[in-house]
Amino acid sequence: MYNLLGIDFEEWYHPELIQKNLDVKKKVPRVVNGIDKILEWLQNNEVNATFFVVGEILKDNPEIMDKISQNGHEIAFHSMHHKRLDLQNEKIFSQELDEFQKLTEKKSVGFRAPTFSLNNSSSWLIDVLANHNYLYDSSIVPAKTQLYGMPNAETKPYKILKIDLEKNSEEGKIIEFPLLTTSIFGKRIPAGGGFYLRALPMKFLENAIKNNISKNIPSAFYIHSWELTPEFMPKLQLPWKDKFITYYNLNKALSKMDKLVKKFKFTSFSKYISKFD
Repeated sequence: MYNLLGIDFEEWYHPELIQKNLDVKKKVPRVVNGIDKILEWLQNNEVNATFFVVGEILKDNPEIMDKISQNGHEIAFHSMHHKRLDLQNEKIFSQELDEFQKLTEKKSVGFRAPTFSLNNSSSWLIDVLANHNYLYDSSIVPAKTQLYGMPNAETKPYKILKIDLEKNSEEGKIIEFPLLTTSIFGKRIPAGGGFYLRALPMKFLENAIKNNISKNIPSAFYIHSWELTPEFMPKLQLPWKDKFITYYNLNKALSKMDKLVKKFKFTSFSKYISKFD
């Protein structure tokens, strides 16, 4: 059973909790320098991954696309500037998607919303993706958190429509790959990466994947580029809660993800679709 590995390739200043506390003048790229380390890690583990890339990084560093594709990985869209979908409008986003398509020579067929911000106020996304011949989205977390989440959404891949983001619709053109979740004391929580990868015990993560495997459901997992390369992530003075979420166990993210890709099979979204759809 193959699971899905997405690398949200973004700069240290892109996360929402950092953006709201950051002086614009201090946005000097650093994480992009970790691309070779990430590619080497994937190669050593013989894993293909999907790189959900923030467009402005690719615009300033076009060589990244060749590095990703030449190593057998997929490039997908993670917005141009890592702004929440529900703070954008359909027209501007469509223009940015056109720009990303030019940058990638239309090789991108997948999308992930910054901060998983696909919700009822940004459901126009689904039609925009379909109109651009995209195949899939992976923006929904079927659990509620402070920043995101749709707790009533499907936990397995399904065809999604803008009029119903939570349930399978046979007429849908876009496949939704919801992020992995687990249950603790009867409450469903995210388990598919990011802070939850760093915070949850390995046993919880492994059991969540095993539970999906028993149901023949692929587990969609993500990890940020700055979690794989913490040496390029500056320590900022943030409000306590924002600092905790951003930096907790940051130096353990790579080792925990490494254990997961060694124990379970992972591949890119497009390779999964071509094999099993």
